[in-house]
Amino acid sequence: MKRSILLGAALAACAFYAAAAGQTKAAPPAEIDEIAGELSRISGLKQLHKIDSARISREQVKAYIAARVKEEVKPAELRAEELALKKFGFVPQDFDLKQTTIDLLSEQAAAFYDYRKKKLFIIDSTPDAMQEPALAHELAHALADQNFHLDKFTGKARDDDDSSLARLAVMEGQATWLMSEYMARKMGHSIEDSPMMLDMMAKATEAASTQYPVFAKAPLYLRETLLFPYSQGLLFQQAVVKKMGKAGFAEVFRRPPETTAQVLHPERYFAGERPRRPELGPLARGWKLVDEAEFGELDASILLRQYAGPDEAAKIAPEWNGGSYRLAEEAGRVALEWATEWRSPEAARAYFEAYRKALAGKWKNLRVDSESGVELAGRGDDGYFLLRVAGSRVSGVEGLAEPAAASAAGR
Repeated sequence: MKRSILLGAALAACAFYAAAAGQTKAAPPAEIDEIAGELSRISGLKQLHKIDSARISREQVKAYIAARVKEEVKPAELRAEELALKKFGFVPQDFDLKQTTIDLLSEQAAAFYDYRKKKLFIIDSTPDAMQEPALAHELAHALADQNFHLDKFTGKARDDDDSSLARLAVMEGQATWLMSEYMARKMGHSIEDSPMMLDMMAKATEAASTQYPVFAKAPLYLRETLLFPYSQGLLFQQAVVKKMGKAGFAEVFRRPPETTAQVLHPERYFAGERPRRPELGPLARGWKLVDEAEFGELDASILLRQYAGPDEAAKIAPEWNGGSYRLAEEAGRVALEWATEWRSPEAARAYFEAYRKALAGKWKNLRVDSESGVELAGRGDDGYFLLRVAGSRVSGVEGLAEPAAASAAGR
């Protein structure tokens, strides 16, 4: 899915940590140097110059993120992203993506590193107990930036949506791993050789977010895509460290994972497995392209969890092998066309059956006009749809005015 607004805001590198009421002083330079030095020893990434820092209020954070979104995300991108989320059924029709994302990120930030200004900002309401881990997380970003230029690193995949989230998982996953290792070493432990401690850290990252009202009310898709870079990125970085040792901290920036599937399944990253990107065919005459993007394993997993349940998601989603979609409009009508590839015909069949549940779940009204073992056609809330399975490919078109148009577009 398109994630321009998410990336535009999240690439400010806001830490996903709890922040409670109360005031605390900003960290002195000596503490910053001490933490950065230890992170450098753990990762092998050199600190090339001093890291500047400043305090900032939570109100200023919200204004900062809003300004970053305005700067990074064009109105047409925002419209396309919100349309896609609504068409797939990830969010309700009246959902305000821009404001919700700003509220989500500003609600939970404790500190953030701005890789354009090369400066670390500490939220002044962060309690003492949370300041050190938040500093460790953001200083890990600063070290990565000094060595690999995060602006360029993220920019190389900006037009490749699933790859963009995979790169964000590299950034946030490594920072979360280093923060966790830094705190563990202070207690005489190491997460590198403790699967139990690593699992505890991953779960703590997810649990810390659930106490916040904006996050708790957000649609599953936003919650999962915001948590993914931290929790799954942490586990991915652990797999890289176990296989490559200290060299792995640099390797993931030099050769980042290309998809969320490679983050979820590190063995595919090590093997260099690349998914297919199924073609959708020529755009129908008279239709104007709104957007086209990838549909990754994480997208498929969230869709299945939302409409088919966690068990089916856990069974089907790992068999993903590529996906793409596009939005097009004609005379005020917006249509969604998509295609997915699976690792076997059996997995494709399972997704075909599960997607029917998504159609029934996201629409108030669903009418099936024709049905066979390989095709399902009918009408939903926003027009006619056609769903097909052929071998390892499952495709669909939704939101057209007439059945004939749906049949032609479904190919």
